[in-house]
Amino acid sequence: MQRSAGLYGSLVVDVAKGEKEPFHYDGEFNLLLSDWWHKGSEEQEVDLSSKPFRWIGEPETLLINGRGQYNCSLAAHFSNNSSNLPSCQLRGDEQCAPEILHVQPNKTYRLRLSSTTSVVSLNLAIGNHKLVVVEADGNYIEPFEVDNMDIYSGESYSILFRTDQDPSQNYWISLSIRGREPITPQALTILNYSPTPSSKLPVSRPPISPPWNDYNHSKTFSNKIFALVGSPKPPPSYDRRIIMLNTLNIVDGYVRWSINNVSFVPPATPYLGSIRYGVKGAFDPKSPPDSYPVDYDIMKPSPNPNGTYGNGVYKLDFNSTVDVILQNANGLVDNSSEIHPWHLHGHDFWVLGYGDGKFATEDEKQFNLNNPPLRNTVVIFPFGWAALRFVARNPGVWPFHCHIESHFHMGMGVIFAEGVDRIRKVPREALGCGLTKKMVKIK
Repeated sequence: MQRSAGLYGSLVVDVAKGEKEPFHYDGEFNLLLSDWWHKGSEEQEVDLSSKPFRWIGEPETLLINGRGQYNCSLAAHFSNNSSNLPSCQLRGDEQCAPEILHVQPNKTYRLRLSSTTSVVSLNLAIGNHKLVVVEADGNYIEPFEVDNMDIYSGESYSILFRTDQDPSQNYWISLSIRGREPITPQALTILNYSPTPSSKLPVSRPPISPPWNDYNHSKTFSNKIFALVGSPKPPPSYDRRIIMLNTLNIVDGYVRWSINNVSFVPPATPYLGSIRYGVKGAFDPKSPPDSYPVDYDIMKPSPNPNGTYGNGVYKLDFNSTVDVILQNANGLVDNSSEIHPWHLHGHDFWVLGYGDGKFATEDEKQFNLNNPPLRNTVVIFPFGWAALRFVARNPGVWPFHCHIESHFHMGMGVIFAEGVDRIRKVPREALGCGLTKKMVKIK
């Protein structure tokens, strides 16, 4: 729950010396996109862990680079202002004032986007400007043009846009909620053309995002993402396949997210040290299941929603090729499947494809093995599946989890371990808890 408390930031990795990027731009901006609650993260944790369950609610504000407005709108003067909020009275030097993007006419700019949201999925648009998507999760992709784009928690993108509009005007940059009924107002900031004063508000209303539940729009965007020509291709086959059923369960009376009926609870002892040094009793020695019952109906609430707690590890053979099929399903009530952006630590993976309904072996025929994008975050849509492939060649212990904070807190994650015996020494900072604490000398 650290992102809910405001602990997040950006790392921008430059290309190596002597290398060039496959696109040109004249300037760049870095935008962190997040959601914000008035309720503190510790209080949110208590709500999520309560019996009966208390949902934390929707965020009060969407933030762009940590800035946002509450109980007022920058665009209140438009007659179609559906939020009915008053106009924000800002001088520009307040902490909540938007961070304005200052640009020169007839230039190309790179916009680096990262979603650090705790719950919501987002849609971004720049009024009157086309967006060309060129990079996803640190990997180059075949450029494609859109009017607006979806971005899920844990994802990052680079887009290019051309300042080819009337330089006597300014333009809205808007951020809207996707996949959840949008109680939270849009986040807005301004693209300011020089020499126009930044205080001049755009003359047109902010971009209107697609309907929050228009999943076809979202799927169309995801299906446009392909690896740039010359990018690494996936191995043609897999050594192990793990199918992960995402469900909402009841465990000891608590509402929990589960994978194959197991709700993850992190152990008191860090995995890396306990596995590397053979510490017994640190976590469940039984491996989690590789699949779920074939007769499970993903379209209906589970007839037996009772799950179990667990913190076992998927131990992967080093250098093996692993397929993961993420299978979304119905929640505890009818028609309650949600979006889940899944994030893998320590690896990139190839996104082989998406599909609706229940994954079946014949769906492999539609896998993209020619130019699938390399990502570290993949979304599964309601009642659908996503297939990914990676090579287990990074020695360590790696979480794989839903990037929605509350979902991971409620058990929606697993642990992969590979090549841990190849690690010579575990840093003492990673041994100072639980059963490995005695291995650290107190100075």
